[in-house]
Amino acid sequence: MSRVVSRLAGGGFASRISYQIARAIAATITRLYTRMSIDGREHIPRSGGFVLAPVHRSYVDTPIACCVTRRRLRYMGKDTLWRNRAFGWLLSALGGFPVTRGTADREALRRCIEVLGMGEVLVLYPEGERKDGPIVQPLFDGAAYVAAKAGVPIVPVGIGGSDRVMPRGARFVYPRKVYVVIGPPIPAPIGAGERLPRVMLKEHSDRLHTELQRLYDEAQRRVGAQVGSDDASK
Repeated sequence: MSRVVSRLAGGGFASRISYQIARAIAATITRLYTRMSIDGREHIPRSGGFVLAPVHRSYVDTPIACCVTRRRLRYMGKDTLWRNRAFGWLLSALGGFPVTRGTADREALRRCIEVLGMGEVLVLYPEGERKDGPIVQPLFDGAAYVAAKAGVPIVPVGIGGSDRVMPRGARFVYPRKVYVVIGPPIPAPIGAGERLPRVMLKEHSDRLHTELQRLYDEAQRRVGAQVGSDDASK
């Protein structure tokens, strides 16, 4: 097995155990601190690769994402972080895999597809970097592309309230209510794994955008209803 594939695989049994320990600690703290509610767990596939695609409004969206499933989640990271062997092992144990910074996007996409091909769960934020406001911004094609090429579903996730837990520019993490709504998997389009027409890829991405907006609206509505109920009871 090559060094790249070994890194993508995450270091074997020991790293998987390390991930589960780290995940359990992070998930417990996050759920208690945010009084998190999660709806739609039944939509998370129990096996096989898929793309977990949350909306992105806060840095805490990453630990929130690890709460939705006990399966190991994978994230991209710049390859220079793996120069230190011990630190690189830790990153791999926590689900990270290296991508060469400054190279063509196709390199990052290829490695994402490899991760999915190994039956792993890949976290991609379709909006790219953090956004603000109630509207899901136009999506990058990356999530739809790698899911289609790997022939795996996309599981959309609406996260309501994370922007109140850690707003943009905030120095502190506030104990605010978070509501997570997981939508049904969006299957890969017919002909997945082959060279998909641009129009088909756009349709796939548009479908994801529509579903993310629906889930985000629902998550925000439930957070607002819970906050209003808590205020009324004081």
